[in-house]
Amino acid sequence: MPPVSSTGPAPTLPPPHTSLVPTVEIADAVGWKDGEAPTAAAGFAVAEFARDLEHPRWLHVLPNGDVLVAESDAPPKPDDGKGIKGAIMKKLMKKAGSSTPSANRISLLRDADHDGKAEHTFVFASGLNSPIGMALVGDAFYVANTDAVVRFAYKDGATQLDGSGERIVDLPAGSINHHWTKNIIATPDGKYLYVAIGSNSNVGENGIEAEAGRAAVSRIDLATRTLEPYATGLRNPVGLAFQPDSGALWTAVNERDELGDDLVPDYMTSVKQGAFYGWPYSWWGSHVDERVKPANPGRVAVAIAPDYALGAHTASLGLAFCTDDAFGAHYRHGAFIGQHGSWNRSQPSGYQVLFVPFTDGQPSGPPEPVLTGFLDANGDARGRPVGVAFDGRGGLLVADDVGGRVWRVSPQATRQPE
Repeated sequence: MPPVSSTGPAPTLPPPHTSLVPTVEIADAVGWKDGEAPTAAAGFAVAEFARDLEHPRWLHVLPNGDVLVAESDAPPKPDDGKGIKGAIMKKLMKKAGSSTPSANRISLLRDADHDGKAEHTFVFASGLNSPIGMALVGDAFYVANTDAVVRFAYKDGATQLDGSGERIVDLPAGSINHHWTKNIIATPDGKYLYVAIGSNSNVGENGIEAEAGRAAVSRIDLATRTLEPYATGLRNPVGLAFQPDSGALWTAVNERDELGDDLVPDYMTSVKQGAFYGWPYSWWGSHVDERVKPANPGRVAVAIAPDYALGAHTASLGLAFCTDDAFGAHYRHGAFIGQHGSWNRSQPSGYQVLFVPFTDGQPSGPPEPVLTGFLDANGDARGRPVGVAFDGRGGLLVADDVGGRVWRVSPQATRQPE
């Protein structure tokens, strides 16, 4: 099916298809040539905000406009993907541009003259452990490493953090650590951090005991330093953002593989406290995954369907809601999603930044490509978009890990706010 068929609040869901050898089609990582850039949608322009970064995965914009980028890759995972299939997957990751040791740092990018390009780069924090999530609460700066949330003291305008950080809460990691990224977001009142924690497998093949504390959005009480599940059954939640109209927390989730080209759609959904979203026992509500043994009909009976599908195998990771009036009324309070791109689909999907309009706190239209062109004419990956964030100066920033760049998408000068 065309990728658009598996998008929206009611995606087309064909029968699952399994095979002994999974479909593998991943774009070779070739990088950008000088003068090349992604293609912005009509009414927008794209420019290079920063380059020569080492696998930039995630973004956070500080109140003073400084841009933080987590340069990060997977940690050592000696017990993940053993055997022939595991060896194949490791080769695929290398082909896709994810094979070098993690830089384990956060860099600070400063656009001092506000021209849409960073003139200065500083090492903000180093010696981290596959960091992704970042959050500022008052004068405390939190980093989500793959195995723990750590806290640093922060002063406005600082270009470097002191020390190695105070360990606040341990996070599930270990020698499998299949989905290694950990993202965080602070509540507006600064009392809690929400943490997105992916599963330790595709569909529980490492045993359900290996999934303790995983496949969930959990919540840290900063006063007591305690971590508890908030919503579960989310295979690999990554992006976290509060929807401006409703105030609800939303997440972007990668669903399971190896059920065919058109299953299962990745999605974004509001995160409801106490809700169970199906993984690993079912997908898109009550659709049972027959591969999971033993079955669990009781959990399937309470599984709820997510709010909005984003296409099968798109690897939807980044999530940001537009609060910048420069983008006009159509984009106000809608969602921008960074799609890293497929590997388990015969025809590529993802490899783009999408926009989904929202009205009164809910999705209200079909997805719209905003930034494309990450695949070249040969189907090779010049880049792969990951985290997205608004810079507060009329631009959407896009982390491109394969391309080693941060791109900035902005309304063209001729475009007026609606």
